[in-house]
Amino acid sequence: PPPFTGVWMGDSKLCAIGVHCGNHITSHGLALNCCTDLTWFDHIVPCGLEGKGVTSLSHELGQHVAVSRVLEPFLDSFQEVFDCTLVSSEDPG
Repeated sequence: PPPFTGVWMGDSKLCAIGVHCGNHITSHGLALNCCTDLTWFDHIVPCGLEGKGVTSLSHELGQHVAVSRVLEPFLDSFQEVFDCTLVSSEDPG
């Protein structure tokens, strides 16, 4: 929910999105919770947001959702939305 960044399911964050700037370098990334052990979040205040939770695709769908199942469709959608071509560091050349 605005003004919070990320992808939310109600009051629970499904995907964190972040940007870091330092030493003349900008980095960015995201963390999509696929089959994360959510009990670890019981020990912290996730993203510093009191009263908000964390969820995963597995929890929301009621079945195990492996990263390997999500990776290809996620990357395909990323390329389409950002009109780009992704290159794997494992690709030759």
